[in-house]
Amino acid sequence: MIKKLAGTMSMIVMTAALLAACAGGAANGGTQQQSADAGAAGTDDGASGAIKKLGDEPLTLTFYSSGPTFTDVEFKTMIADPIHKKYPNVTIQRISPAATTTPEEVLSTQTPDILFTSVSQRLIRTGAFEDLRGLIKKFNFDESRLKPIAYNYIKDATKGHGDQIYALPFNVNQHILYYNKDIFDKFGVPYPTDKQMTWDEAVELGKQLTRTDNGVNYVGLVVDNLQGLAKSLGLAYVDRETGQAAIDTPEWHRVFELQKKIFDTPGYVAPDGTWNWTRDNFMKDQNIAMRASWLANMVGPLEELRQQGVEFNWDIAPVPNFDDKLGTTREAQIHSISINSQSKHKDEAFQVLEYLLSDEGQRTIARNGRVPAIINPDLEKEFGADIPVLQGKNVQNVFIGNPMQEHYQHPYEADISVRLTEAAEGMAIHGLDVNSAIRQATEAINKDVETLKTTIGQ
Repeated sequence: MIKKLAGTMSMIVMTAALLAACAGGAANGGTQQQSADAGAAGTDDGASGAIKKLGDEPLTLTFYSSGPTFTDVEFKTMIADPIHKKYPNVTIQRISPAATTTPEEVLSTQTPDILFTSVSQRLIRTGAFEDLRGLIKKFNFDESRLKPIAYNYIKDATKGHGDQIYALPFNVNQHILYYNKDIFDKFGVPYPTDKQMTWDEAVELGKQLTRTDNGVNYVGLVVDNLQGLAKSLGLAYVDRETGQAAIDTPEWHRVFELQKKIFDTPGYVAPDGTWNWTRDNFMKDQNIAMRASWLANMVGPLEELRQQGVEFNWDIAPVPNFDDKLGTTREAQIHSISINSQSKHKDEAFQVLEYLLSDEGQRTIARNGRVPAIINPDLEKEFGADIPVLQGKNVQNVFIGNPMQEHYQHPYEADISVRLTEAAEGMAIHGLDVNSAIRQATEAINKDVETLKTTIGQ
């Protein structure tokens, strides 16, 4: 009788303990902050229904970046190290395929858990993006903390796919004007100021610095060609509804005319025919006086170069714009973080995303030269504080002028952008006038569109 009573009491105690544990687990997972404090990833552990914490066992999450510049140093500083510090059992391992491998090939043969991209229709078509709505709800993620310019672009980019949310913004990539102070000093020309210039003012300044000296061809102003200039006005390449070329407009004519004016600067095109000046010309050859370009496109690589012992005297100024657009800069590019729809660690991966978008995580990226994606003006005051290459630079110029939300990128846009490069080359090398360049590019784009309709639809 005593043994029977003892067994019954034992069962009661065990049942009570189990119920208490379940109740406690539900309470601890009730808010984003509580979940983060507990380290809970929210993954169901088989039939038991127990909550599996990030700290229970070693976990490796794979990471793949496609599109945006994201150096290995940036990956380590902004993602791998902070996550390992937050969750010591978690390792973020970067997948680095060969440069010739397309994103489609990577995503069809591998299953990276976390994706770092600029959300595009091309990548959405791969089916690799998890719809994050369920995870956002499960972890009570506060979407109101995200900058509208960033989050609205992502949501706009996925229209036509229902109400899915395929990504969260990681950083806002803005444009600035880089300039080589050594070239300005060499030719006795005053540096750009902290005041935003018009494009006409920038072109005139560039003319003073475009010359050949001791066999070196110096170029005064480089603007990332037609594609870069179009971002000053937020211009789409193709019509959103019809998919036809949309470059024969008054706004696009302004862009072409400005680009032609830059190309026609004596000495811009080198004697060997070089016209498409790039990041390497600014950083490594150091023959570009001013380059209007993305923030992320240059800061990370310049820091890597510094670590290799290569430094020069450069600084940043507000990016110019057309005279009636002063006060705005260019379209901002949104670098986003996503979860692979085939990942076996979706809940854990979302916990990683959640931390990267916390004040602490976003402070890390701000101090290392990226503009945060969350609403917290105090973080901008710390911009660049931890990255040596930005020490002593006029980093406040990053925030002069309001960036625009990037235009909706039609599924055909990435495929037909080569036609704008061809148009630029035609004006730079072959003497095409603006009207001819636009007409030829329009015809080429519309032919491409007919082909693309049969291959990717829309």
